[in-house]
Amino acid sequence: MKLQGFPSYFWLVSEIEGVVVRPLKRFSDNRGWLSELYREDELPEGFEPAMAYLSVTHPGVARGPHEHRDQTDGFAFLDGSYRLYLWENREHRPERAEVLEVGRDNPVVVFVPPGVVHAYRNVGESDAFVLNFPNRLYAGWGRSEPVDEIRHEDDGDSRFVMA
Repeated sequence: MKLQGFPSYFWLVSEIEGVVVRPLKRFSDNRGWLSELYREDELPEGFEPAMAYLSVTHPGVARGPHEHRDQTDGFAFLDGSYRLYLWENREHRPERAEVLEVGRDNPVVVFVPPGVVHAYRNVGESDAFVLNFPNRLYAGWGRSEPVDEIRHEDDGDSRFVMA
């Protein structure tokens, strides 16, 4: 199903409103490969990345689940094997949960809006990287503000559980 209001190369994979998943293409030659992660003319309306970072996650390790009050994350999964978990947690929205297999065999960029709980686990056998392009600065301008993060992984009674 096509995502309304987006060009045809965007595909709605998620049943969670506002989550956009777009396949990434690899262009390979004898030097290696490259993949366009995002272009200004292909970003979801209103999404403007404020910073970028690369994280490496060890095999079997999870990051999250957590959510943001105001921040949208733009994750690029190009490497390794990850299981991505998404949970709707916004008021007045139907409760939904989804799991996507992403990484080297399914390279994607995923835009996760505020209020959607998210986590990922490296299910591969080696370290693997994830790129993130959030639309807010971590800890604000000059790192002088509270971090916009609700960490459900620290709550033993959380309903956000990775199977």
